[in-house]
Amino acid sequence: MVWRFEREGHAIKYGAKLTVREGQAAVFVHEGQLADVFQPGLYLLETNNMPVLTTLQHWDHGFRSPFKSEIYFIATRRFTDLKWGTKNPIMLRDPEFGPTRLRAFGTYAIRVSDPGRFMTEIVGTDGEFTTDEIAFQIRNIIVQEAGRTLAASGIPVLDMAANTADLGKLIAKAIAPSVAAYGLEVPEFYIENISLPPAVEAVLDKRTSMGIAGDLNAYAQFAAAEAMGAAAAQPGGAMGAGIGAGMGFGMAAQMAQAGPWGAAPAAAPPPPPPVEHVWHIAENGASHGPYSKANLGRMATDGSLTRASLVWTPGQEGWKPAGEVAELAQLFTVLPPPPPPAG
Repeated sequence: MVWRFEREGHAIKYGAKLTVREGQAAVFVHEGQLADVFQPGLYLLETNNMPVLTTLQHWDHGFRSPFKSEIYFIATRRFTDLKWGTKNPIMLRDPEFGPTRLRAFGTYAIRVSDPGRFMTEIVGTDGEFTTDEIAFQIRNIIVQEAGRTLAASGIPVLDMAANTADLGKLIAKAIAPSVAAYGLEVPEFYIENISLPPAVEAVLDKRTSMGIAGDLNAYAQFAAAEAMGAAAAQPGGAMGAGIGAGMGFGMAAQMAQAGPWGAAPAAAPPPPPPVEHVWHIAENGASHGPYSKANLGRMATDGSLTRASLVWTPGQEGWKPAGEVAELAQLFTVLPPPPPPAG
């Protein structure tokens, strides 16, 4: 990432040329102080091209004698295929499984975005700086933010594989401020896999097997039938036949208990008792009651309750004439006249 131009025996003269190739930046460090930063291009080393160094050296119009400064060439290209991963499982609360642990790993790329800051914060005086010297620190930042992001996402473990792209963007956004403080950026970030610890995976595999098996009773009967066939195929078929017959009788008993169409359905619970309404009667601007339906029947018989009497019961919208209420209409059925006397 960084290479220092050896200054021993190399004095810089006025008007010398500096070539900075694409994917590079050149940083001048003079007497321990960061001076000028040059982006890709061809430069004549004059006072107008080195404002910071000119100020440090107090050059007015040019420098007569050669000077010596440290020149660091910094690669600004992307450094790809850097690995990251969680050393220890990440603890989180899954919506489906409850408290569980996850492992995650993937790759990322870094690039120097601010050569001056990268020199002062990370490189220092290292003349040959490589990605291995910064990758460990970047991995620590990634693992910390990955744990926070995965735990706060609320995405079930079984659905994380379908959301790795979105989770990767969230993690990259979370680590950006910390990485930018070093003069770096992460242009690419990928989550290759999110997995459960082996013990949790074993339990999940058993659960998956149970789901594939479906009805455990039917599966047990199928397994018993397979065992019967295997036993009958063994030499010395008398014992195999006996075992098969015993298992067959056991299966027949189970099927007889279950019936021809499976287990008998449970008896339906009895219906709840009907709710008896109570009624209020409005007369002369006042209401009185409540009365049961039996009481209203007696009142209809003695004439104190007519079809036009206004009645109300809880759940009814407003007052209604008794003759318009279906439940009370039968109280006003016209009785037949008494039969004629015997002739």
